Amino acid sequence: MDVYREAMRYLESQRVPVEAETEVLEEDVFQEEAVSCFLSPFQAESIDFPETPTFHSPEEMLERKLVVLKGILESEEVYLRELEALLMPMKALWASAGTSQPVLSCRQVQTVFYQVPELRDMHQSFYSGLKARLSAHCQTDRSPVEGREMSLTECELMVGDLFLKMVNQIGLYRGFIENYEEAVEVVRKCTQSDPRFRTLAESMMSNNGADKARTKYTFEALLYKPLDRVTKTTLVLHDLLKTTPMEHGDYIALQEALRLSRSFLSGVNESSRCKREVTLSHGMRRQLMRDGFVVDVSDGERSLRHIFLYTDLLLCTRFKHATKGKQDQYRFCWYLPLAGLKLCWVADQERSSDAQLRLDAIRTKMYLLRQQLEQQAKGSRGMILAARSRKKLEQMELMLLIHSPVYRLELHSPSGKSHALLLSSLYELEEWRRAIHKLTKDNIETVPPDLLTLTSACVKLRMTQQPPLQSTNAVEDKDSLCGTLSVAIHSACGLQQPTSVYVCVEVDGYEFYDKQAQTHSSVHSLNPHWDQVDKAQNLRVLCVSQSDRQDDTVLGKTNLKLESKSLNKRWRRETLQLGQVELTLSLKYSPHPLDLPSPAAQQQRVFCVPIETVAQQQGVLVPHVVRCCVEEVERRGMGEIGIYRISGNTREINMLKAAFNSSLREAVTRLRSAEVNAVSGVLKLYIRELPEPLLPTELFQSLARTLDIQDIDSRLVSMLSLLQSCPDANRHTFLYLLRHLQRVSERQDINKMSLMNLATVFGPSLLRPPVAGLGHDGPALDISQEVVLQVQVVFSYLQCKNLPEYQISLPHDTEPEDETTHM
Repeated sequence: MDVYREAMRYLESQRVPVEAETEVLEEDVFQEEAVSCFLSPFQAESIDFPETPTFHSPEEMLERKLVVLKGILESEEVYLRELEALLMPMKALWASAGTSQPVLSCRQVQTVFYQVPELRDMHQSFYSGLKARLSAHCQTDRSPVEGREMSLTECELMVGDLFLKMVNQIGLYRGFIENYEEAVEVVRKCTQSDPRFRTLAESMMSNNGADKARTKYTFEALLYKPLDRVTKTTLVLHDLLKTTPMEHGDYIALQEALRLSRSFLSGVNESSRCKREVTLSHGMRRQLMRDGFVVDVSDGERSLRHIFLYTDLLLCTRFKHATKGKQDQYRFCWYLPLAGLKLCWVADQERSSDAQLRLDAIRTKMYLLRQQLEQQAKGSRGMILAARSRKKLEQMELMLLIHSPVYRLELHSPSGKSHALLLSSLYELEEWRRAIHKLTKDNIETVPPDLLTLTSACVKLRMTQQPPLQSTNAVEDKDSLCGTLSVAIHSACGLQQPTSVYVCVEVDGYEFYDKQAQTHSSVHSLNPHWDQVDKAQNLRVLCVSQSDRQDDTVLGKTNLKLESKSLNKRWRRETLQLGQVELTLSLKYSPHPLDLPSPAAQQQRVFCVPIETVAQQQGVLVPHVVRCCVEEVERRGMGEIGIYRISGNTREINMLKAAFNSSLREAVTRLRSAEVNAVSGVLKLYIRELPEPLLPTELFQSLARTLDIQDIDSRLVSMLSLLQSCPDANRHTFLYLLRHLQRVSERQDINKMSLMNLATVFGPSLLRPPVAGLGHDGPALDISQEVVLQVQVVFSYLQCKNLPEYQISLPHDTEPEDETTHM
């Protein structure tokens, strides 16, 4: 019994048809996305013509082409069945439209089915032609001419003309797309108001080919099918062209078909931009430029909001999910005119310990739910349990999305109104900041908006359907990384003037683990260097310029696609272009099952811990605390009178010490705003509290004896020889510090810190005498003599003009077969 007759009988009797004789399959359709799908730009520009063949020989390519064509034929068959299912009720609805109690008016029927019959006829013609040629080709392959082999030319399957003919008619889709929104509105309105149409619209059937099973659709889901189909046309042609040798007779025709398809989608994209405009009562047209979900902070409370950036204002709304049978809604929260709007952003806002504990607990629960999902048994019972686990995971991820953001974008209007938005990603914050800043520069005069019209239009204009939750992805990319990604940031070049910069890296995926890391600030130079390794999983890279007098500035950013095929356990050096900055880094990847996320508070302490232990934990030769403090002093303390001699604020020093013991990221942030004498005080405190001094105690007597050598050159040779016997972390950190102190003394005319003054400050901490009775075999010295020896030894090292080179971290050299990659 076909759908047409069922619909006819239903319309006559107003009864609900019963389907019991066949199995019905429910199709999962994203109804929320249907209305705005055509409003989102079609990404035709992202598809390039293939330049080089994927396969090694023409024969292999043609075999693959045959597989692709068979897949296209099967897909066309399914699509035609869906179009037939959509058209089945049309005659019945036309018949009803002429009665005294129509289900749909004639105009409504025309709107709902506009261009659908023409699309069906076009694809039916294409399907028939393709099926005939594939059948003929397969018969030729099965019965070759006896006694001779067929050449490649003789057995060529020619289909390019079919695709070109279809693409030349693709303009039919333009009318469908332009009418789509109105058609969906008619279906939704009639579904809510007329129970007869609701029954029909929610139970449309399509046969599944040879088997007896039937798929159940909604009317709206079937209307969405042509939209989905036209966006795939370019991708299908692209795949087909990749499997066609350039010398094949189809190549030129397929290439032209692909060009025409891309041109059509580009035109649709342009017209869709006009659809994102709102006409207000004042006659002004506002165009939506960008929208997305962010966290809004009001009176200390965080709330997830959907914001819309128009050409002249920023609108903040509260999204209300639709209940069954109703439409999504947006509630107005606030708006700010862009004219005169001031922006500033603050990085790394500090979290309280309680807030961090809550986030750690949420991450742990998310991890356990994720494990449950992977282990759920199949079958109806397993599907129910999996759905519940997925729902809980989505709720947990939503909580994390609200409470984890640390980047604050502050908006200040000339009228005195201010709002603050929080984002988890500096990359995303910079995209929002640039988009808003670009519009504020135009200095557009804002016409007071009709808030009711503007807010109600959000459902149709939105380009972002839902918050960016990983758990809502129906299919996960099998090539995504699962394990540990190590990143070593080496250097940056291309800066236009000397500045202090740092690099921030971010990853995507589930938020079980920290998704962000950043280097410390570099020395004030044109070619900063880092050798710091941080953990990540997928990568966005930003280069940020730091300034004392204004906000940090993002100099450049890039999104690096990580593929497990191109990464392994060996370091691979790559060069990335971040705007004007060229950044060099190394990557390596170690896949492994992920462990339960550990609380962020469990970071290893660095103060009062042997330097070798700290260096090993951090994978470096000079601990981060030493480098961060030294580079911060060189950035803004070289001209400070009495630097290292004048003590900093004790409370501030202790706060910095606690920060280094708990979170390097927090410590780096605090260093930037700390008083410079507090920064130098932290460095002195770290060296003073080392359980074993940088120059080991057992070298004290030997170094003291070198002071008796009268010839200065001979004395330095002996002292440098003793230095080589120190452990690697001690030796490289000591040499790193000596070079820094020499640079400080070069500014002694300003800072009044000569080499002797610096040796007096650091000598007692860098070199300590052995404790009496613990292997001490030298003559007993009083404390004044000890201090003199300590100062003289350090002063002698500082006088050395040819100190050995130091290494900051363990080398991250590429393997011999790995070459530098420019991206």
